[in-house]
Amino acid sequence: MTEVAAPRRGRITPEREAELYGAVLDLLREVGYDSLTMDTVAARTRSSKATLYRQWGGKAELVARAMRHHKPGSIADVDTGSLRGDFDALLSQENDAALEEMSALMRALAMAMHHNPDLRRAFRELLIEPELDEFNRVLRRAVDRGEVRADNSALDYVPHMMLGAMITCAVIEDRPPTQAFFRTYLDAVVLPALGV
Repeated sequence: MTEVAAPRRGRITPEREAELYGAVLDLLREVGYDSLTMDTVAARTRSSKATLYRQWGGKAELVARAMRHHKPGSIADVDTGSLRGDFDALLSQENDAALEEMSALMRALAMAMHHNPDLRRAFRELLIEPELDEFNRVLRRAVDRGEVRADNSALDYVPHMMLGAMITCAVIEDRPPTQAFFRTYLDAVVLPALGV
């Protein structure tokens, strides 16, 4: 696996970094990944292209870090003492508007990730793998508490179920996912599959 270079953030304040990430996501919505360039980011943010490359290495890492930065909450912060409570707390971190925005951005990036190995690698290393590790920690705690049997084969498919639900809403049903939808889905599909 190729490693993504660690960014050097010494000269950029957290406020400026947030501003840059916001501009990247705005451009992503406006023009899509393929048409987004470091030149357009530099122009939009009044930055030098050299600074952008020095800090983020390239477009793929910059976009992945922007997505991670704007993701509300953290799975690592959630431990309510029950799996149902943990799922509820995770859902509460993202309101319906945030879920809709994330769904729209992921739709915009899906094809680009399919065709761009650098973007796919950056997403896997900076967003997907860390989130899956934290999510699996939530599931392991449920096993340790005795809520879910350790040999339950559905444990391996919870991320597939959740992502599948989001994609079904966005692509097949042409509507954004909502907290209400996910709560119903968890009660009807995910928790029963886990034996909760």
